[in-house]
Amino acid sequence: MNEQTDERPLAGQLGLVTGASRGIGEATALALAGAGMHVVLTARDDRALEAVEEKIHAAGGSATIAPLDLAEPDSVARLASAVSSRWDKLDALVINAALLPELTSVTDINGKQFSQALTVNVLATQTLLAAFHPMLKAAEAGKVIGLTSSVGANPRAYWGAYGASKAAFDTLLSCYAQENAKVSRVAAAIVDPGATRTAMRARAFPGEDPNTVKTPEVVAEKILTLLRDGFVNGIKFRVEA
Repeated sequence: MNEQTDERPLAGQLGLVTGASRGIGEATALALAGAGMHVVLTARDDRALEAVEEKIHAAGGSATIAPLDLAEPDSVARLASAVSSRWDKLDALVINAALLPELTSVTDINGKQFSQALTVNVLATQTLLAAFHPMLKAAEAGKVIGLTSSVGANPRAYWGAYGASKAAFDTLLSCYAQENAKVSRVAAAIVDPGATRTAMRARAFPGEDPNTVKTPEVVAEKILTLLRDGFVNGIKFRVEA
Protein backbone atom coordinates (compact mmCIF):
# COMPACT_ATOMS: atom_id res chain seq x y z
CA MET A 1 0.00 0.00 0.00
CA ASN A 2 1.18 3.54 -0.76
CA GLU A 3 2.13 5.74 2.17
CA GLN A 4 -0.17 8.64 3.02
CA THR A 5 1.10 12.17 2.43
CA ASP A 6 -0.42 15.65 2.61
CA GLU A 7 -0.99 15.50 -1.14
CA ARG A 8 -2.36 11.93 -1.05
CA PRO A 9 -4.11 11.64 2.34
CA LEU A 10 -6.18 8.64 1.27
CA ALA A 11 -3.28 6.59 -0.10
CA GLY A 12 -3.60 2.92 0.77
CA GLN A 13 -7.38 3.14 1.08
CA LEU A 14 -10.09 1.52 -1.04
CA GLY A 15 -13.34 3.19 -2.03
CA LEU A 16 -16.37 2.18 -4.04
CA VAL A 17 -18.56 4.75 -5.80
CA THR A 18 -21.89 3.85 -7.40
CA GLY A 19 -23.12 5.89 -10.35
CA ALA A 20 -19.51 6.80 -11.09
CA SER A 21 -19.88 7.26 -14.85
CA ARG A 22 -20.99 10.91 -14.75
CA GLY A 23 -22.06 13.85 -12.62
CA ILE A 24 -21.44 13.77 -8.88
CA GLY A 25 -20.30 10.14 -9.00
CA GLU A 26 -17.64 10.83 -11.61
CA ALA A 27 -16.44 13.98 -9.84
CA THR A 28 -16.26 12.11 -6.54
CA ALA A 29 -14.31 9.23 -8.05
CA LEU A 30 -11.81 11.66 -9.58
CA ALA A 31 -11.43 13.55 -6.29
CA LEU A 32 -10.89 10.42 -4.21
CA ALA A 33 -8.44 8.96 -6.70
CA GLY A 34 -6.61 12.28 -6.74
CA ALA A 35 -6.22 11.97 -2.97
CA GLY A 36 -4.59 8.57 -3.38
CA MET A 37 -7.52 6.22 -2.89
CA HIS A 38 -7.97 3.25 -5.21
CA VAL A 39 -11.53 3.61 -6.45
CA VAL A 40 -13.87 0.89 -7.70
CA LEU A 41 -16.16 2.54 -10.25
CA THR A 42 -19.65 1.14 -10.80
CA ALA A 43 -22.43 2.16 -13.19
CA ARG A 44 -24.38 0.67 -16.08
CA ASP A 45 -22.43 2.35 -18.91
CA ASP A 46 -19.15 0.49 -19.31
CA ARG A 47 -17.78 2.88 -21.93
CA ALA A 48 -18.45 5.88 -19.71
CA LEU A 49 -16.76 4.08 -16.82
CA GLU A 50 -13.74 3.39 -18.99
CA ALA A 51 -13.54 7.10 -19.82
CA VAL A 52 -13.56 7.99 -16.11
CA GLU A 53 -10.93 5.34 -15.41
CA GLU A 54 -8.73 6.80 -18.15
CA LYS A 55 -9.04 10.28 -16.58
CA ILE A 56 -7.99 8.86 -13.22
CA HIS A 57 -5.00 7.03 -14.66
CA ALA A 58 -3.96 10.08 -16.69
CA ALA A 59 -3.91 12.08 -13.46
CA GLY A 60 -1.71 9.48 -11.76
CA GLY A 61 -4.45 7.75 -9.79
CA SER A 62 -5.70 4.17 -9.75
CA ALA A 63 -9.13 2.69 -10.30
CA THR A 64 -10.99 -0.47 -11.25
CA ILE A 65 -14.22 -0.48 -13.24
CA ALA A 66 -17.10 -2.81 -12.39
CA PRO A 67 -20.05 -2.27 -14.76
CA LEU A 68 -23.35 -3.36 -13.27
CA ASP A 69 -27.04 -2.55 -13.15
CA LEU A 70 -28.23 -2.18 -9.56
CA ALA A 71 -31.72 -3.21 -10.68
CA GLU A 72 -30.53 -6.66 -11.75
CA PRO A 73 -30.95 -9.50 -9.24
CA ASP A 74 -27.69 -10.62 -7.62
CA SER A 75 -25.67 -7.80 -9.25
CA VAL A 76 -24.51 -6.46 -5.88
CA ALA A 77 -23.71 -9.94 -4.59
CA ARG A 78 -21.50 -10.56 -7.63
CA LEU A 79 -19.80 -7.20 -7.13
CA ALA A 80 -19.16 -7.84 -3.45
CA SER A 81 -17.75 -11.28 -4.23
CA ALA A 82 -15.38 -9.84 -6.82
CA VAL A 83 -14.21 -6.99 -4.59
CA SER A 84 -13.75 -9.12 -1.47
CA SER A 85 -11.75 -11.69 -3.43
CA ARG A 86 -9.19 -9.01 -4.24
CA TRP A 87 -9.21 -6.76 -1.16
CA ASP A 88 -9.64 -7.41 2.56
CA LYS A 89 -11.30 -4.15 3.54
CA LEU A 90 -13.36 -1.25 2.19
CA ASP A 91 -12.63 2.20 3.60
CA ALA A 92 -15.40 4.10 1.85
CA LEU A 93 -18.71 3.30 0.21
CA VAL A 94 -20.30 6.22 -1.64
CA ILE A 95 -23.90 5.43 -2.60
CA ASN A 96 -24.61 7.91 -5.36
CA ALA A 97 -26.51 6.04 -8.08
CA ALA A 98 -30.21 6.88 -8.22
CA LEU A 99 -33.12 6.67 -10.61
CA LEU A 100 -35.50 9.58 -11.18
CA PRO A 101 -38.97 8.48 -12.32
CA GLU A 102 -41.23 10.80 -14.26
CA LEU A 103 -42.38 13.80 -12.24
CA THR A 104 -46.14 13.49 -11.93
CA SER A 105 -48.99 13.63 -9.46
CA VAL A 106 -49.27 10.78 -6.99
CA THR A 107 -52.41 9.54 -8.70
CA ASP A 108 -50.62 9.38 -12.06
CA ILE A 109 -47.42 7.66 -10.93
CA ASN A 110 -46.25 5.06 -13.42
CA GLY A 111 -46.12 1.81 -11.47
CA LYS A 112 -43.27 0.34 -13.46
CA GLN A 113 -41.10 3.44 -13.07
CA PHE A 114 -41.93 3.67 -9.37
CA SER A 115 -40.95 0.05 -8.87
CA GLN A 116 -37.66 0.63 -10.69
CA ALA A 117 -36.91 3.69 -8.55
CA LEU A 118 -37.61 1.77 -5.35
CA THR A 119 -35.39 -1.06 -6.55
CA VAL A 120 -32.40 1.17 -7.37
CA ASN A 121 -32.81 3.84 -4.70
CA VAL A 122 -33.95 1.67 -1.79
CA LEU A 123 -33.58 -2.08 -2.23
CA ALA A 124 -30.13 -1.82 -3.81
CA THR A 125 -29.03 0.47 -0.97
CA GLN A 126 -29.92 -2.14 1.64
CA THR A 127 -28.21 -4.81 -0.45
CA LEU A 128 -25.05 -2.71 -0.76
CA LEU A 129 -24.92 -2.09 2.97
CA ALA A 130 -25.44 -5.77 3.77
CA ALA A 131 -22.96 -7.01 1.17
CA PHE A 132 -20.12 -4.63 2.04
CA HIS A 133 -20.65 -4.33 5.80
CA PRO A 134 -18.02 -7.00 6.60
CA MET A 135 -15.41 -5.18 4.51
CA LEU A 136 -16.34 -1.83 6.04
CA LYS A 137 -15.96 -3.31 9.53
CA ALA A 138 -12.54 -4.67 8.56
CA ALA A 139 -11.31 -1.15 7.76
CA GLU A 140 -9.76 1.06 10.42
CA ALA A 141 -12.74 3.41 10.16
CA GLY A 142 -15.14 2.38 7.40
CA LYS A 143 -17.31 5.20 6.11
CA VAL A 144 -20.58 5.23 4.16
CA ILE A 145 -21.83 8.36 2.43
CA GLY A 146 -25.28 8.35 0.85
CA LEU A 147 -26.37 11.04 -1.60
CA THR A 148 -29.99 12.06 -1.00
CA SER A 149 -32.44 14.76 -2.08
CA SER A 150 -34.30 17.43 -0.15
CA VAL A 151 -37.61 16.00 -1.40
CA GLY A 152 -37.06 12.97 0.81
CA ALA A 153 -37.39 15.05 3.97
CA ASN A 154 -39.51 17.87 2.53
CA PRO A 155 -42.26 16.51 0.24
CA ARG A 156 -42.95 18.51 -2.91
CA ALA A 157 -45.89 18.26 -5.29
CA TYR A 158 -45.22 16.00 -8.30
CA TRP A 159 -42.09 14.57 -6.71
CA GLY A 160 -43.95 11.85 -4.80
CA ALA A 161 -42.33 8.81 -6.40
CA TYR A 162 -38.75 10.04 -6.14
CA GLY A 163 -39.34 11.69 -2.77
CA ALA A 164 -40.79 8.51 -1.31
CA SER A 165 -37.78 6.51 -2.47
CA LYS A 166 -35.37 9.03 -0.96
CA ALA A 167 -37.30 9.15 2.32
CA ALA A 168 -36.84 5.40 2.56
CA PHE A 169 -33.18 5.79 1.56
CA ASP A 170 -32.62 8.31 4.36
CA THR A 171 -34.29 6.01 6.88
CA LEU A 172 -32.10 3.07 5.91
CA LEU A 173 -28.89 5.09 6.21
CA SER A 174 -29.94 6.66 9.51
CA CYS A 175 -30.83 3.30 11.01
CA TYR A 176 -27.57 1.81 9.77
CA ALA A 177 -25.64 4.64 11.44
CA GLN A 178 -27.44 4.11 14.75
CA GLU A 179 -26.97 0.35 14.60
CA ASN A 180 -23.20 0.78 14.25
CA ALA A 181 -22.80 3.57 16.78
CA LYS A 182 -21.71 1.41 19.71
CA VAL A 183 -20.68 -1.84 18.11
CA SER A 184 -18.26 -0.89 15.34
CA ARG A 185 -16.13 1.93 13.95
CA VAL A 186 -18.28 2.18 10.81
CA ALA A 187 -19.90 5.59 10.37
CA ALA A 188 -22.54 6.78 7.91
CA ALA A 189 -23.49 10.22 6.65
CA ILE A 190 -26.33 11.50 4.49
CA VAL A 191 -25.42 14.27 2.07
CA ASP A 192 -27.96 16.41 0.22
CA PRO A 193 -25.97 17.86 -2.70
CA GLY A 194 -28.56 20.59 -3.31
CA ALA A 195 -28.94 22.15 -6.75
CA THR A 196 -26.09 20.70 -8.81
CA ARG A 197 -25.30 20.67 -12.53
CA THR A 198 -26.14 17.05 -13.40
CA ALA A 199 -28.04 15.20 -16.10
CA MET A 200 -30.74 14.28 -13.59
CA ARG A 201 -31.14 17.93 -12.63
CA ALA A 202 -31.46 18.87 -16.31
CA ARG A 203 -34.25 16.32 -16.75
CA ALA A 204 -36.14 17.64 -13.74
CA PHE A 205 -35.65 21.32 -14.60
CA PRO A 206 -35.34 21.48 -18.42
CA GLY A 207 -35.69 25.26 -18.56
CA GLU A 208 -32.99 25.99 -16.01
CA ASP A 209 -29.68 27.56 -17.03
CA PRO A 210 -27.11 25.00 -15.82
CA ASN A 211 -24.61 27.79 -15.23
CA THR A 212 -26.78 29.07 -12.37
CA VAL A 213 -26.14 26.00 -10.19
CA LYS A 214 -22.92 24.61 -8.73
CA THR A 215 -20.81 21.97 -10.46
CA PRO A 216 -20.49 18.35 -9.28
CA GLU A 217 -16.91 19.10 -8.27
CA VAL A 218 -18.16 21.26 -5.38
CA VAL A 219 -20.06 18.28 -3.94
CA ALA A 220 -17.15 15.94 -4.62
CA GLU A 221 -14.80 18.19 -2.68
CA LYS A 222 -17.13 18.06 0.32
CA ILE A 223 -17.29 14.27 0.15
CA LEU A 224 -13.50 14.13 -0.05
CA THR A 225 -13.27 16.33 3.05
CA LEU A 226 -15.61 14.03 4.96
CA LEU A 227 -13.60 10.94 4.07
CA ARG A 228 -10.28 12.64 4.78
CA ASP A 229 -11.17 14.36 8.05
CA GLY A 230 -13.92 12.09 9.37
CA PHE A 231 -17.40 13.02 10.53
CA VAL A 232 -19.91 12.48 13.31
CA ASN A 233 -21.75 9.22 12.70
CA GLY A 234 -25.29 9.81 11.46
CA ILE A 235 -24.71 13.39 10.36
CA LYS A 236 -27.01 14.88 7.72
CA PHE A 237 -26.24 18.05 5.84
CA ARG A 238 -26.78 19.97 2.61
CA VAL A 239 -23.97 21.17 0.36
CA GLU A 240 -24.36 24.84 -0.42
CA ALA A 241 -22.69 26.67 -3.30
